[in-house]
Parts: sequence; structure tokens; C-alpha cells
Amino acid sequence: MPPEISALTRQVHDLWRRFDWLPEWAVIVLVVAAFVGGGWIAHKIVFAVLRRLVRKRDVFWRGVVERARKKLRVMMILIGIGIGVTVSPMDPAPSGDIREVLRFLFVLTIGWLASGVLDMWSVMYMRRYNIAAEDNLLARKHLTQTRILQRVAKVILFIVTVGLALMTIAGFRQWGVSLLASAGVVGIIAGLALQPILTNMVAGIQIALTQPIRLDDAVIVENEWGNVEEITATYVVIKLWDWRRMVLPLSYFISTPFQNWTRENARLIGSAFFYVDYEAPIDRLRTAFEGIVKSSKLWDGDVQVMQVTDITERVLQVRCLASARSAGVAFDLRCEIREKLMAFMRDECREALPRDRLEWPQGEERPAQDAVVSPPAPTAPQRSPAPD
Repeated sequence: MPPEISALTRQVHDLWRRFDWLPEWAVIVLVVAAFVGGGWIAHKIVFAVLRRLVRKRDVFWRGVVERARKKLRVMMILIGIGIGVTVSPMDPAPSGDIREVLRFLFVLTIGWLASGVLDMWSVMYMRRYNIAAEDNLLARKHLTQTRILQRVAKVILFIVTVGLALMTIAGFRQWGVSLLASAGVVGIIAGLALQPILTNMVAGIQIALTQPIRLDDAVIVENEWGNVEEITATYVVIKLWDWRRMVLPLSYFISTPFQNWTRENARLIGSAFFYVDYEAPIDRLRTAFEGIVKSSKLWDGDVQVMQVTDITERVLQVRCLASARSAGVAFDLRCEIREKLMAFMRDECREALPRDRLEWPQGEERPAQDAVVSPPAPTAPQRSPAPD
């Protein structure tokens, strides 16, 4: 025990002898309360000095001091309680137990303080980027890295803090060593139990560095389309198009193929397919398609293509491509193209609508029209889909 504490203990005992009419528990309470009050006053003084020192420093240091206010207060109170218990006339055994608990709480408070510094650094780092901007690819990249690394660092900090705190208690010292060094039976059991968590933590570091996904990326996972809403230290939350949430482990995005529609940029080419008759005037359809796209506010002015991509036994397959600035806008543009081009064929170009053709045996009377819209009768043979 330091000589200052020993001298202070003797002074407290001498003072108690002058007021021997006070019970022991009252003396202990008064001594502890006095030192807690001293710790409170010391916190006020220390915090005022720190605030004055960082008044002209940058925002980071000012933010660290403000975030550390409650932590410093708790630390000062713990120190006051520890000194009060030590110098009071409390029996050595309970006094030692209380000091061990206080050391445990003191180490946890230091970890809490370090976590606040980490949070402040993350906030200051992300102030450089505007996630609300329309072209926020760079901001989402850094936000994803910062969030993942911050959460992984917090998990590591928590494990280290708890391990060091357990080492301050004699009965749990081996637990703390096992937690830090993964040694002994407790460490082996904890390692086996935490294997999925550790796997996802490693996957989180890989994702933070290589970034196959970022926050707000448009992805297709498990045949569902959605946006990356949250990335934690162990799992990813995907907000699906219908507002459902799909939760996937981080290791999924390292070991399983998936689609990322905004990997390099948010722009996408949307496609719309139509099935038209062989006699459809493709040039007229292409002109109508180009007019629809150019008049749309959703088109980004880059890609517009209409091509016949397949010929089946009954119809032509026509593919329309148009680009947009994001996945959601591309989806709306595809729907608009389908609606307006279908209306054009229905109202102004009915010969483009698919038709079935029937061939009647020779010698029998043929109907007035060569083509009918209704499907062929089951007994009528179907010939090749070419016009008469």
C-alpha cells in the first residue's frame, strides 16, 4: 500500500477515536461519501481543464472530451470509493473484495472510454463524405468500410476489455487469460462456440477491404431484389423491394455468388421484351420505342436499342434496352416502355399483335379471313407460321 494511503488511514482511525460514539458502519459511510464527493469535485476540475486545453483544437479533440465526460466522472467516483474503502475502518477481507470489484469496473470504464474515442473518430471521418448525394458511390464505399471496421474493432475491444477486467479478480484471473490467449479448457470451449462469429468477423474485414457490397447497394440474393440497409460485424440486412428484411451472415457474401447492380456505379440498362407477329413493322415499332424513351424523364440519355433477339415457331421476340441512372429508376422506365409500347400496338399498329394462322384442307370452303385471333381448334393441323 502506498505510504500516503497508509498515513491517511492512520489519520482516519485517529479521528474515529475522537468520535468513538459513532458506529463503525457510519464512519465507513461518511468516509466513503467524503471521498466520492472529492472525486466528483476532482472530475469537475479535470474536465474544466481538459475543455480549456482543447478549446482551440480541432473538432475531433473537442468531441472526444465531450464524449469522455461521463466516463471520466465514473472513473473519478470509482477511485474515490476505492480510496474511501481502503482508509476506512472496514475489515481487510470485505475491503479487498470491494477493491477487486472496483478495479474490474475501472477497466471496463477504460474500455468504454476507448469505444467513445473510436466512435468520435468514425463520425469525423465520415463528415468528409455526403451520403445523401445522388452520386454517392465514393461516400457509400467509405461508409461501408468505416462501419464494418468500427464494429469489428468494437468486438475486439470488448473481448480485450473483459479479459483484462477478469484478470483483476483473483478468482476469475484464469478466465481472463483464457479469453485473451485462447488457452486452457475455457479458451477452447469459447473458441469452438465463437467459431461462426469469428468466421463472420474475418469475412467482415474482407468485405471492408475488397467491398463486394456497400451500404445502399442494389443486390439480388436468394432470387430477391433489394438494397443493403445495414452491415454489422456478423450479418447483413437486405431491405427487399416489398419492405421485407432478409438477414444474411457476412460469410454469405464471400462464399456465395450474388448480383450487385451498383458495384461500380448506379447506372443500369433496363430491358423490356415483347412478342410480336411476323408481319409486325419493326421500323414503326422502333420509331415508337425511341419516341417513348426520349420523352421519358426517367431515361438518362445514353442507351436506347430495339432489336429482334429471337424467332420462335409463332412470334418474333423483340428486346428493348434503355439506360437509367439507378436500379429503381431503370425498373420504372422498363414498366413505362411496356405500357406505352403495348398501347401503341393496340391502338395504332394492330398488325404487330401476335396472331395464329390456320390452314384448311383443299376442297373445303375457307373462312373469309386468312388470319384469326382465337387459338386453333384442337383438330385443325397447324402449318409453318408464314403468311399466306
